[in-house]
Amino acid sequence: MTGQLDQKAWTARPDDVPTVTMLLAAVAMFDPVTEWLLPDLRQRRNVLQRLIAVQVDHAVARGDVTILGHMTAIAVWHPYPETRPWAAPTRHDLGPAAGRAAVRFQQLLQAMDSYRSAAAHDWLSWLWVRPSHRGRGLGRHLLDHRHHHADHPALPVDTVVTTTGARDTLTAYGYHADTPLHLPSGPRLWPLHRDHPPVA
Repeated sequence: MTGQLDQKAWTARPDDVPTVTMLLAAVAMFDPVTEWLLPDLRQRRNVLQRLIAVQVDHAVARGDVTILGHMTAIAVWHPYPETRPWAAPTRHDLGPAAGRAAVRFQQLLQAMDSYRSAAAHDWLSWLWVRPSHRGRGLGRHLLDHRHHHADHPALPVDTVVTTTGARDTLTAYGYHADTPLHLPSGPRLWPLHRDHPPVA
């Protein structure tokens, strides 16, 4: 385990965007919320690739994507109010899925906006660990890299996750779960918050 935790955390570069996008899109394909948003599997794959690529590209340009080892774990952050972690997809983004999907994306964004604080904070958009390396503390290691980075201001963190497993993982890492958010005729979302670390 020690060797795993010794993996170096580094900031993603522009040429990492395709690989990061591919890994995140693969795990999002069978997420309960994305299945609700985009029931058609082919449309879901195409839309997720486009939306996640844009999100990752913007975050990489700001230096807000951190990678552990050889793509062993990935965290994507959006500092608020400097950036917005999500935006309503356009008809071009949705392609043939436009219509019901556009309505559901709007419902999702409204639910997330109802939770997000207006005060300055970090938004954790993605925390991904390679399945073969889970349970080894790599997610905590990657979060701590951001929480305590000398060049990063001590900010509280907000996020919303889509599974009880992700909720339980983050609560074990010191995040506090709030009341679940409910999507119309859809799955639940779990908002979580982490207070900023004390300033030394």
